[in-house]
Amino acid sequence: MSVTRADVARYAGVSSAVVSYVVNDGPRPVAAATAARVREAIEVLGYRPNPSAQALRRGSSRLLGHVVPDLGNPLWAQFALAVEEVAAGRGYDVLLASTEGGAEAEHRRIETLVARGVDALIVTSVMARPDLVTRAGLGVPLVLLNTFFEVPGFPSLGFDALGGARTGTAHLLGHGRGPVGLVIGGETGELREQGWRAAAREAGTPEGPIARGEFSRHGGYGAGLRLFGSPDRPRSVFVSSDLQAVGVLRALFELGLRVPEDVAVVSFDGTVETEFTNPQLTTVRQPVEAMARAAVARALDGDTSTDRQVLPAELVVRGSCGCGSAG
Repeated sequence: MSVTRADVARYAGVSSAVVSYVVNDGPRPVAAATAARVREAIEVLGYRPNPSAQALRRGSSRLLGHVVPDLGNPLWAQFALAVEEVAAGRGYDVLLASTEGGAEAEHRRIETLVARGVDALIVTSVMARPDLVTRAGLGVPLVLLNTFFEVPGFPSLGFDALGGARTGTAHLLGHGRGPVGLVIGGETGELREQGWRAAAREAGTPEGPIARGEFSRHGGYGAGLRLFGSPDRPRSVFVSSDLQAVGVLRALFELGLRVPEDVAVVSFDGTVETEFTNPQLTTVRQPVEAMARAAVARALDGDTSTDRQVLPAELVVRGSCGCGSAG
């Protein structure tokens, strides 16, 4: 049978209430010698406090729910690790759930985490414009992370996707590599596409060709073959995710095209993968750590505002864009 608080109390020669005060660090003080006896009893007997009972006593589970679209994507894994680190610094554990890209699965994961008693939720939705009307009665704070648009009724955090894409495309145009092609997934006209178009318009150059594909290595590979498999291929390309860019690099290699000599490449997201391609990818990096800190703070500090907080993206220049090359 499992060891109970009463067993610990008998072993230490104290009351059950004193054991509770030691385990929960209050609400009443316990003499140092007595607390030491209780901790020794806990170690000898192997006592493990009941998390549910502790949560009821203090009115908090010290659990934060975090929903991500796909842990196979290094970007979402990076967000998950960042949120976990920030939450741990505040004494919270994270219950992580992956939706594998499905809206219905996203709703189920949210409901499951609430049923598990989390104190708050951070959700990276699979939908560009999350429809969370049915989630309004969950009874716990819900913060949307990495959104592209403001979602009425919910606090949200995003980054300047349009500005980041414009900066990345303008960097390629600054090398005289226009018109710049675009590899992108998602909805037509989303913010990264708008930024790409804005950079061409501001530079007074025509827009390059577009190849659409999934936000994956396979999606980028197929888009790269289509975009660069014809004689009128562009001399540069802005790619809307690092995973797609990895696929584009493979397509360029198979087509016999060199990076950056024949084709300059700038990607988007700034995951660790960009440091291990050949050449290393110039990328527009999302402020993952800063976004995680802000999301955890808004979720746990009772922020009742429903505005969208926007953080800036950063261009990280490496070899794939042609900087330092004669091409």
